[in-house]
Amino acid sequence: MAVARRAAKPLHPRGDVVRGVLRRSGTPATPPAWCDEAGEDDVLVRRSRSLGLPPYLPDIQGLAVRVPVPEGHADLLFAGTGFGHLTRFLLTPSRTPGGRPMTTLLPYRSPHGPLLLGAKHLSATRLVLLCASPAGRWQRFGDLTLGDVADAEDAEITFDPLLHTAPGLENYPWVERLREPAYVTARRTSGRPAPR
Repeated sequence: MAVARRAAKPLHPRGDVVRGVLRRSGTPATPPAWCDEAGEDDVLVRRSRSLGLPPYLPDIQGLAVRVPVPEGHADLLFAGTGFGHLTRFLLTPSRTPGGRPMTTLLPYRSPHGPLLLGAKHLSATRLVLLCASPAGRWQRFGDLTLGDVADAEDAEITFDPLLHTAPGLENYPWVERLREPAYVTARRTSGRPAPR
């Protein structure tokens, strides 16, 4: 009997999933509770290349982090950009995961206004996490340490930042409309049910 294989992902088709530890120190200001509150979480992290190009070619580097939250889990997705006032909204290719800073590209709605999240590699296994308003200064709120390769079941994980957000971080309706077509395709090809 033939075994049905999951269809390829439309974006970030190949990547590696590792375990990690996210330590949140909070921020001096008062952004959403999840960013502001200190804590430590065991997380799953997927590193990938957006178009799946060969390693010797520049590609948009991706970083997805699954964080446990009271409602279940939150999925945070970062892509290679810059950290400047304009470049934080522009996808930028690089050959290596740490070649460029990363942001969530589009802002979340928070109790204190629009908020971007960012990630920057300090080494191959350590990243600093930051947050900023669309035109504001980046503030460090946590550190991410990457560890061992995840087991086979976790390696099949799929991330959906539209369905799974962190406390105090909501998607704007226009962000949902912009991203929904890609995630409808991703849900269909991965066999996940559509949200009700």
